[in-house]
Amino acid sequence: MAVVEIPAVEEDGAVPLQGRDFVVPGFRVRGDVTAKARGKALRKALSRAEHRRFEPGAERPAVLDVVEQANVGRLPHLVPIRIGRMVATPFAFLRGSAGLMAADLARTPVSGVTAQICGDAHAGNFGLFGSSDGRLVMDLNDFDETTPGPWEWDLKRLAASLVVAGRVGGASEEVCRDAAQDAAEAYRKTMALLAGMPVLQAWQAIADESLVWHAEAHDITGLLDQVSAKARKNTSAKVAARSTVELEDGRRRFVPDPPVLTTVDDATAEAVAQSLAGYVHTLSPERRPMFDRFVVEDVAFRVVGTGSVGLRAYVVMLEGSGDEPLVLQVKESRRSVLAPYLGIGDDEHEGRRVVFGQKIMQAVTDSLLGWTTVDGLPFQVRQFRNMKGSIDASTLPAEQLDDYARMTGTLLARAHSHSVDPKLLAGYCGKNAKLDEAIADFAVAYADQTERDHEQLEAAVKSGRVAAETGV
Repeated sequence: MAVVEIPAVEEDGAVPLQGRDFVVPGFRVRGDVTAKARGKALRKALSRAEHRRFEPGAERPAVLDVVEQANVGRLPHLVPIRIGRMVATPFAFLRGSAGLMAADLARTPVSGVTAQICGDAHAGNFGLFGSSDGRLVMDLNDFDETTPGPWEWDLKRLAASLVVAGRVGGASEEVCRDAAQDAAEAYRKTMALLAGMPVLQAWQAIADESLVWHAEAHDITGLLDQVSAKARKNTSAKVAARSTVELEDGRRRFVPDPPVLTTVDDATAEAVAQSLAGYVHTLSPERRPMFDRFVVEDVAFRVVGTGSVGLRAYVVMLEGSGDEPLVLQVKESRRSVLAPYLGIGDDEHEGRRVVFGQKIMQAVTDSLLGWTTVDGLPFQVRQFRNMKGSIDASTLPAEQLDDYARMTGTLLARAHSHSVDPKLLAGYCGKNAKLDEAIADFAVAYADQTERDHEQLEAAVKSGRVAAETGV
């Protein structure tokens, strides 16, 4: 609740108003305990040191059961590709097993503060993409599992993934643990920085080149420049040039590249194309007239990601009146894997859930982000290859892994600050390293667990219990 201030006025010699207190729903009330004080008080119920705890216990679900359950509802012929990608390394396994980690996180202590969380904030889910005005920004870039939930779950998944990625890349144990701790420290310090800013300035903070300075990520500057240069070339025009062919009538068609890019039957192509009419109405009204200038040229199926393999995902080639191509991705959205552990039921439309979470967490969002329904199933829609670029944390040398950790911790704090008062979390996180050290301890313990889980999947593949198609 908040106070709406009324300026003092004088009329006909009347005594000036000294200000009135109004109770306005959704606003703070004057005199309330400050958010920072409330955050600090939360430490009495759960000390920051408690976040180091990880005890899987006998009730932990069997790894293969969780993996197989996650395959239910996916296209069966693509499941071996998903398993093949997950079995490649422990980091790949972690990327594809958000549901398993959610089950583990549900048994860890939380402070009770709820934020809009990514739900899958591992180190590979940060990247570059283009804003509507042509700038490149760095941010979280995958929101399939987004939902309101404990902020700690995102931070713990990020920290654990950094340890796993560092080990895969050959970094020392000290470097891996330091990366996890530095990610937590960057999160804590960024939250404190945002808490000290004017509200509007903090809300509008954008991840640009100043992020590198704030996160003290100078060793990664050269790599970011390389990724940025590559990302600027990653456009719809490039997709059209590489993945389509122009027919005699001037129309473009996708060129199959199985199993990653394949044709779809006419009925599916028609259903996807027709769904775009509903999608357009989920965009901001000022964006809608633009689609009067595009026609749908072709629809194809394209395998994406690791955790998403097996979901229905299409690419749609559109061509504008000036012959410029636009490629959209229409990707199936399922219930967040975190939902069962948070007591959340099915969303009215899972695509809308994803879009809402992305819009509230990102500093700058794809202007063509929306949702639709195809054959009764929910989908999200976004630009495909919109100047997107990414960094593989498992290939980074030690000095860059540490910088990358600080940068991602900074980005995660900024993303959370849109849905929870940064003063509240800054009050809880505090000024010393107690939280950072606890998160690092958890990350190392969970990385150990991830490696054991990965070994189980490897053994299942070798024994033939689970089919895997590798190298795809």
